[in-house]
Order: sequence, then structure tokens, then C-alpha cells
Amino acid sequence: MPSRRRVVILGSTGSIGTQAIQVMASHPDRFEVVGLVSGSNEDLLHRQAADLHVERVGLGAQTALDLARLPDADVVLNAIVGAAGLPASIAALEAGKTLALANKESLVAGGAACADATVRGGGRVVPVDSEHAALAQCLRGLEREAVARIVLTASGGPFRTRADLSEVTPEEALAHPTWSMGPKVTVDSATLMNKALEVIEAHHLFGFDFSDIGVVVHPQSIVHGLVDLVDGSTVLQAAPTDMRIPILGALSAPDIVPAGHVPVDLAALRELRFEPVDHERFPALELAYRAGTAGGTYPCALNAANEVAVQAFLERSIPFTAIPEIVETVLDRHEGGEANELDAVLEADERARTLARVLIGEAPAADKTGNR
Repeated sequence: MPSRRRVVILGSTGSIGTQAIQVMASHPDRFEVVGLVSGSNEDLLHRQAADLHVERVGLGAQTALDLARLPDADVVLNAIVGAAGLPASIAALEAGKTLALANKESLVAGGAACADATVRGGGRVVPVDSEHAALAQCLRGLEREAVARIVLTASGGPFRTRADLSEVTPEEALAHPTWSMGPKVTVDSATLMNKALEVIEAHHLFGFDFSDIGVVVHPQSIVHGLVDLVDGSTVLQAAPTDMRIPILGALSAPDIVPAGHVPVDLAALRELRFEPVDHERFPALELAYRAGTAGGTYPCALNAANEVAVQAFLERSIPFTAIPEIVETVLDRHEGGEANELDAVLEADERARTLARVLIGEAPAADKTGNR
């Protein structure tokens, strides 16, 4: 039995963080939690620390930076929400840690900066997102020349078949049909911006051109990723909709650890359904391909504008349909630059957020139900 991996959890009180604690509690012979960081939920943080007998705990960005570099840690699980997680990701990679990355915004906003940090410090990134974890499994052992393209699946969100999106309320957007997630990523799933960000994340994780990264709608959320090979065959990964599976996979990588989960019963399922993305109804994906292809700080601007717009929607300041409109306008007005340095990324992030807030002030108001 290998020695226990010592893990720091950044964002321990959120959805991914709490599930990661469940996973590690089920495998006490494999994992030891040595640090916990929360954004604001101090009560739950202290309960977690007491239950796990963890001494190194704290709130906020500076504690996240300090514990990301903790000498005692082997693995840093970054489950911070949004671009706020980028500095800690860079710190962990510079310190030579295995970065179990649930914070996709780190690679979206600062993929080049993270790559440079990996070179400087010798760390490595292991994906926690179910789709990227699936692709990593499918790609294992394959030469790049054997792969034609990689494909991410999207559930389509709760509004896949809804005719009118202009009157969507926050409560409706937060009711995801297949996954249990935090509020920000749930709204992103409803706009398909979550999949848009994952396309950019996949580019940085696996090195594929954007023209070789596809997305297909799969309402059942059983298949999480597909790899098309040059011989015409396709390799796919199927698993239950349980984030504890990719979390365990990331913490254990490259090992595959018994976990007691029941595999998908394809005979009971009888069929798998796939659909093309409706880009007219859900423009976020095309915005991501545009930003990703432009490169530099454009993906950072995309992400920053989206974070501000999603928060405004949840606060009922703008309608649901204004989210991609604001993101597109920010991209149109963004003046791109290099994204290899953290300071440059943070400056671009702030410019995009400022413009998004101005646009929100000019956007059609939402009434108390969240409608126009």
C-alpha cells in the first residue's frame, strides 16, 4: 500500500470541497487532509477542521496562497469558484505540487501563466471536471497522431427545449436536471457557458487545437467524454453523475482506486441520446471558440465578464438572456495582450469586470421575479 497522500483543499466548504472530504473520509488509508481554506463559511470550516483534526485552516485569498505552497502537502485540490482561484493554482504549480483542478477558470483565464508556472516549479495539473477526467482516461496510452479530435458532452441544461428564455428566473436556472453543483456553475450550465469554459480548459490540458475540440449535447449525462480516432473508431467514457468519481480519480491519479460505485447499467438504460448544440439559442460556445482562438487575454475577458453577468442575474439585476450579450460586448471591446504573467491576467480581468458592470447598468432591468 502506498503512503498516504497529504492533501490541501482550497474551497473546502463548497460543493466540490465537501464532496472531496467525503471521498477522503472513505479512504483514510490513502489520504490525509493537512490544510483547509474557505472563502467565507467560517462555521463549517471549523467543523471540518475539528472532524478531520486539521490544524492549518483559514479564510481568504492569502491563506489559500500560503497553503497552496505548504511543504507538507503532496496534492492541492483547488475548488475555489471563479478566477479568484488562479493565484493559488500558480502558487501550487510553482511549489511543485500535484494540482487537482476543479477551478477551470485558472486555465481559462491564465492557461499560459499556469503552463509557465509548471515549467518553473515542476508541478502538474490533474483535472477534476468529469468531462476532462473522462477525456484523460480515454486518451491514456494513445499517441497524438492516433487522435482525430476530442469531444466534450453537455447535458444541455434545464432549458434545452424551452422556447422562450427571456423570462427564466434564477430559481429555474439553478434547477439542473442531472447534476448537483454550486450556484455559479449551475447557471453556467444553463447558458452552456460552463461547456464553453471547458473547451478552453481542454485546449490547455490536452494541447488540442480548438478546431479539434467538439461539443455534443447528451441530455442523460452518462457519457462524459469521447475521443474520435483517425481510423474512424470512437473511444468514450461513461459513468454515473456523481462528482465523487472524478474527484477520487484526480486525488489518486494515475492509480484507479476501488470506490464501491455501481457502473452504468447500459442494458437498463437501453439507449444513449445525443444532439447537436443549438448555437443560436446558446451563443456561449461560439464566444468561447472565438476567445480561445484569439488567445492572449481574450479568454480571461470572457470569463471575467461572465462571472459579473451571472452574479447580476442571480441578484435579479439583468435577465437570463443578457448574460451572453454582456459577454459578447466585452469581447468586442477588449484590447488583448499577452497572458503569461499573473499581473497581466489580473489587470485584464479587472478591465473586463469594470466594463461588464457598466454594461449591466445599461442593460434592461429585471423585475423581482427575474424577468424583463
